[in-house]
Amino acid sequence: MTTRSGLLRTCRRLAGQGIMTAGLALLLATQPAAIAGTRKPASTASYSYFATGNPDAAVSAPSTLNAPSFVLMGGGPDVDEAFRWMIDRAGITPKTGGRFVVIRATGTEAYNPYIYYSNDASSTSSPPAELWVGGAALGLSSVETLVIPSIEAANDETVNAIVGRANAVFIAGGDQADYIRYWKGTRLDGTLKSLMAKNIPLGGTSAGLAVLGQFDYAALNGTVTSKQALSNPYNKYMTLDPAPPAPTGGFIAPPALANLITDSHLDSRDRMGRLFAFVARLVRPDGSTGCSGGILPAGGGTGTARGIGIAVETALLVQGDRAGVTARRVTNPSTSTESAVYFVRPLNPPTACLDGKPLTMTTVEVQKLTDSGTVFNLGEWSGLKPRTFDAVSGELTASPY
Repeated sequence: MTTRSGLLRTCRRLAGQGIMTAGLALLLATQPAAIAGTRKPASTASYSYFATGNPDAAVSAPSTLNAPSFVLMGGGPDVDEAFRWMIDRAGITPKTGGRFVVIRATGTEAYNPYIYYSNDASSTSSPPAELWVGGAALGLSSVETLVIPSIEAANDETVNAIVGRANAVFIAGGDQADYIRYWKGTRLDGTLKSLMAKNIPLGGTSAGLAVLGQFDYAALNGTVTSKQALSNPYNKYMTLDPAPPAPTGGFIAPPALANLITDSHLDSRDRMGRLFAFVARLVRPDGSTGCSGGILPAGGGTGTARGIGIAVETALLVQGDRAGVTARRVTNPSTSTESAVYFVRPLNPPTACLDGKPLTMTTVEVQKLTDSGTVFNLGEWSGLKPRTFDAVSGELTASPY
């Protein structure tokens, strides 16, 4: 028999996918404390709005912060500590209050109770090490979810007012093609960029992670496998944003994550090969090397093409500080996965990168982060022991995992 605690643990692990089982929905519906202060969807056909806590409470958390903060999460079970870190970086305390807003194009309000409450008794007291984030105990006034499934909704005045007053914003998983099609170039895009300019913490998981680099894998024609990407880096599934790559015109495109493209579920879905291909597509042509449409150099200097791949149940906490832009990795205490982050950059440009032909790109540097004590310097791209790998005629010659 599934226990109440077990169902609620499942809620945490499925929040990023927007999945709520019938049993879990019934369970929450029979627990008044768990849904106290939760609003029903807004009375509009264009979007849905849910709030847990008191979104109308007076908030004195800072509206502008001194340094940027980003959570890059690799999908699968959400990492509790990453949300607590966002709350802390937002300057939210029990004295200030604060609003945490989740945005998505599909799914449910499953993040609301997970982020707001502290345990399976729907407590707002001290959060445990896992299971619930405990946002109310840390100072959150509310957790609000907006399901924004259209250009119309992304341009809606109320939607942008809710997002615009957020103290932290998280982009849920789903399909990044929806975010590019529905949100890019809209009023919502501008609202997110305005918040980013004020250094309001911003995070995303899976599809939400995919749109947090300067360059994005847009998946406009569906997903791509490593085999497909390596065998033809210009196949119809290899859709990037901006297209073709450009120094401006991307969706969100945080300056702290310049020259980067990201990918999630690295280990569980064997995506290292396609991350190599994504990064290769960014390398500018120079005679017989590089990739058509690329705009960045390869090599070890600044401004070179780079990629970050993140495994499931793994979060990379990126922050600006006196050392520049640094990052560290966190995961859940109970995880049984390796929870790795991979930092990828080609030291040499591709020697074969043509439409319809397999990719060859040798001496690709990979730095692998598997602990929470190491601080990686994103600006200098250093902090770990690098290894190099090759993609030859559409095949990786060794496994970087």
